Amino acid sequence: MNFWRRAFARKSIAELSGVMEADGKRLKRSLGALDLTALGVGGMIGAGIFAATGAAAAGGPHHPGAGPALVVSYLITALACGFAALCYAEIAAMIPVSGSAYTYAYAAFGQLAAWIIGWDLIIEYAVGNVAVSLGWAGYFNELLRAVGVELPAYLTTDLRTALANPEILAAVPRIFGQAISLNILAVFINLAITVVLVIGIRESSAFNGVMVALKLAALAFFVGAGVGYIAPENWVPFAPNGWSGIQAGAALVFFSYIGFDAISTTAEETRNPARDLPIGIFASLAICTAIYVVVTLVLTGIVPYQKLAGAEPLAAALREIGLSRAAGIVAAGAVASTTAVLLVFQLGQARIFFSMSRDGLLPAVFSRVHGKYLTPHWATIFTGVTVAIVSAFESLGAMVELTNIGTLFAFMIVCAGALVLRRLHPEEPRRFRAPWFPWTPLLGILFCAYLMLGLPAVTWARFGIWLGIGLVIYFAYGYRRSAQVALERNAAAKTAERSSP
Repeated sequence: MNFWRRAFARKSIAELSGVMEADGKRLKRSLGALDLTALGVGGMIGAGIFAATGAAAAGGPHHPGAGPALVVSYLITALACGFAALCYAEIAAMIPVSGSAYTYAYAAFGQLAAWIIGWDLIIEYAVGNVAVSLGWAGYFNELLRAVGVELPAYLTTDLRTALANPEILAAVPRIFGQAISLNILAVFINLAITVVLVIGIRESSAFNGVMVALKLAALAFFVGAGVGYIAPENWVPFAPNGWSGIQAGAALVFFSYIGFDAISTTAEETRNPARDLPIGIFASLAICTAIYVVVTLVLTGIVPYQKLAGAEPLAAALREIGLSRAAGIVAAGAVASTTAVLLVFQLGQARIFFSMSRDGLLPAVFSRVHGKYLTPHWATIFTGVTVAIVSAFESLGAMVELTNIGTLFAFMIVCAGALVLRRLHPEEPRRFRAPWFPWTPLLGILFCAYLMLGLPAVTWARFGIWLGIGLVIYFAYGYRRSAQVALERNAAAKTAERSSP
């Protein structure tokens, strides 16, 4: 088989479903619709609403602020995600296999496209988790200070930031003349999440449910505490930077919606995927959109939007109106919130590695399943340790935008995949069918492209470099060792046997 035939060889739906039956590589089915909804809410409500909202409203050096019109930005982003969610739901119900967009791309476009999407999803889950874990560490450190515990700066600050801050650098210990500063809190939370995920998906889901309850309580508390302080004049002008500010805001707050697609990565662990996956996807998307709109209206109503540029806009707004104790309670909710996001993102990344390994595109160790817990333990451990190490030493503020562009690209591929699979497999039973076809996937592609155009040029450059690195790895390893190679050899052997005298 030549290069083009191998790189664009698709997997049939029967092949994708059959691989689940391989000995030792079957995951435990234990999740229902409520579990999936909680996972979606757990993945979405996090650093986006607790941190990115302020920057999107106030603006920054590279993008105009949306102001109070940020509620419109959230609705635009929800619309884009809604179209993509319809396509996700249709394909996930039809192909209930672990892997999410990676698996769907393999069925619709072939091996090379699947690798590109699998590599792209690392941006969404692993790189995104670096930024989230750093945010968690910052919130948790503030809580420690509130109870009188002050950790040394060199244990809560990454090396790059420490080197740029003379006050921190002066107190940093040195080994053989080399300054040592690391974010030990970020390391701790990543390793703790790894342990929870290795123990089992059911235990992880229960833990996530507790975190979701805490974060929703914190947001409800914020709304209840702030609603009485709303001053309508703070909503004027409603859109200070016009449509460009609304578009930039939509591109930034897209980070708040990353997570609902992680539901599809658990398809192989869902008891009734054809019914429960669509319910989990749409329920979590609707719940979070309603919460985002209400919180944003209160946030921009109690203080002028120009004062929301910091990393803790909800807590800062409450302090601005004299509710310092309430601000501390919201900060505690932010810790719970980001903990749940870390769990969902790391769960999703491990299952992407699991699926790619099962197809031979990554080493076989990533598709090993724990004999007792029935989880992809090596993929989970690798993800957790890698993110912990990077979080300890790096400051990756720009990774939020990189995470957004990578996820939007994956959404576009899923929408395009829904179009292709309708044409390739019209006879395949679909327990859920996206309505208004083909307009639903086409509008999903257009809306996602529109949001991508709201991101700065430097983000596009970084995204191109990341994909280039991925292609080098594919041709150096995956292309030569994929499961497709074994199929080619078997076919060649059978042909040789038939042609021999």
